[in-house]
Amino acid sequence: MALKIKRQINRSFGGTLAIWVLLCIFAVFMLLPLIYAVSSALKPMDEFFLFPPKFFAENPTIQNFKTLFSVFDNSEVPLSRYLFNTVFVSVLGTVGQVILSSACAYALAKLHFPCREVMFKVIVASLMFNSTITSIANFLTLRSLNMVDTYWAVIIPSFASPMGLYLMKQFIEQMIPDTLLEAGRIDGAGEIYMFIKIALPLVKPAWLTLIVFAFQALWNTGSTAYVYKEELKTINYALSQIQAGGIARSGAAAAGTVIMMIVPMIVFVITQSNILETMATSGMKD
Repeated sequence: MALKIKRQINRSFGGTLAIWVLLCIFAVFMLLPLIYAVSSALKPMDEFFLFPPKFFAENPTIQNFKTLFSVFDNSEVPLSRYLFNTVFVSVLGTVGQVILSSACAYALAKLHFPCREVMFKVIVASLMFNSTITSIANFLTLRSLNMVDTYWAVIIPSFASPMGLYLMKQFIEQMIPDTLLEAGRIDGAGEIYMFIKIALPLVKPAWLTLIVFAFQALWNTGSTAYVYKEELKTINYALSQIQAGGIARSGAAAAGTVIMMIVPMIVFVITQSNILETMATSGMKD
């Protein structure tokens, strides 16, 4: 007969209440930048120059959003084109990064081949380098492939993510036992079949977390050294040009900031439970 061990929490009601209040305070502080961004987008122009500055808008208005859309109406490239470019680059880059990172992580974690550990150490070492350092090498590679000034100049480099590969490899090693894969090989399953049917479903929280990180990075992509045509640039670049317009564009820039936050927040809300599961299991061992 199995013995049921009941876990007892040695904490008083006062201690629990104190922790709850402390967490609520931290949550409010974390929400303050978001609240301030929304409040600034709703401020009329005269409230941007008040001293001392006001945190909340005294006379909320949506005029800043109207001004933002009117600026795009008068430009050569419409807002819809910038949005399409951003969505296209973000979705394709995210899909490619998740697929490539997952496949490479599976090979490094569960397949045995020469120089496997050396390759992983090189990938980990690449985490120390900023993307600016590799920009010249990337430009020369993309130029040789005739990809400069195309969508692929942004999409293809995003596939190679050392952080995404590292995250997926660590999760695959912890969540997929070797005995499960050995059983699949005995039954005649190939590596591609086991990767798609066994590995990917078991590490769903990890690749959903990677989707959030990859999508957020690509969504916030601004001007790059590989794309020069205005009709191929993203909305983040267009908004940065509006912000460079000076004081007269302060309200439109604040409205643009809120618009840029909406989509990543929606993606995060949809996948937040899986992200928390990834963080909770990232330190577990067999």
